[in-house]
Amino acid sequence: MNTSIWVDYLDREFLDSKFKEWINSGLVNGLTSNPAIFANALKKEVYKEDIEKLKGKSPKEIYEEIAVKDIQKACDILAPLYDNGEDGYASIEVDPRLINDAKGTIDEALRLYDKIERDNVMIKIPANEAGYKAMEELAKRGININATLVFSPNQAMRALDAISKGPRTIDGVISVFVSRFDRKLNPVLAKQNLAKDRVGFFNAIKIYNQIEEAGLPNIRTLFASTGVKQEYLPKDYYVENLYLPHSVLTLPLDVIEEIKNKELEESFHFQTKHIDAFFSFLAPAGISMQKIYQELFDEGVEAFEKAFEDMLSSIKA
Repeated sequence: MNTSIWVDYLDREFLDSKFKEWINSGLVNGLTSNPAIFANALKKEVYKEDIEKLKGKSPKEIYEEIAVKDIQKACDILAPLYDNGEDGYASIEVDPRLINDAKGTIDEALRLYDKIERDNVMIKIPANEAGYKAMEELAKRGININATLVFSPNQAMRALDAISKGPRTIDGVISVFVSRFDRKLNPVLAKQNLAKDRVGFFNAIKIYNQIEEAGLPNIRTLFASTGVKQEYLPKDYYVENLYLPHSVLTLPLDVIEEIKNKELEESFHFQTKHIDAFFSFLAPAGISMQKIYQELFDEGVEAFEKAFEDMLSSIKA
């Protein structure tokens, strides 16, 4: 299967305009959202009227009604692709505050799934102990899963194991975050004269190799957090390094603009042994990957929780 490009963005105006254009031109074939994306979207004028009409409900109920409506719309636009077996998925994430509550996560995921009523929705679940339990239960019920906030090979394998408990008719993606490694580690690497901007995509390819070795056609690696913050790098730096078969790249708008007129070529496929050789220089430089994995996961959870809380506060205001 080829490499898929999904857009990592959502707002109602975008769905009616650029999103449709990009789908019709064959540029993208899926969409992902997260609490931070919805927090930004709901600041837009286009949502004011909806929020006003729903006054009297709790901020979370208001958010959920709007989010469900937008994801339904995205799913409907993507439906022809889904019907043709060309992805066509839209992802929505459970409330990030349920991070350690397996039952709460399952209940919320089922509620969202029942409300959205679209076969081509994917429910995003963070990859931790509570999340693996939820993924397994939801996969067994035939729900497509997007395992998110994956940083380590161990998280990826646990998520893969959980999703694989479902029937082969469901699809799963394992969202491996990429650029956050480089933003965090570049200053340390520079001091040690080690190559910068490599750890993110090397770690992602190492995980991709493990997922591919498992040989499950219905579960793919999704490369997430692919926006470039380093001004000296091309915007499509991570696309150039992670355009690999049987995978998904979810990209922010500016990266899609950058690639839309380019002919994308398959990236060089690093073997795990070459990646491990590079990683062997990290420990002597004072970098513990296990510690970095945990820190990045905690920071990711915190950022999504804050974005969610801020959004609910803005609805209340």
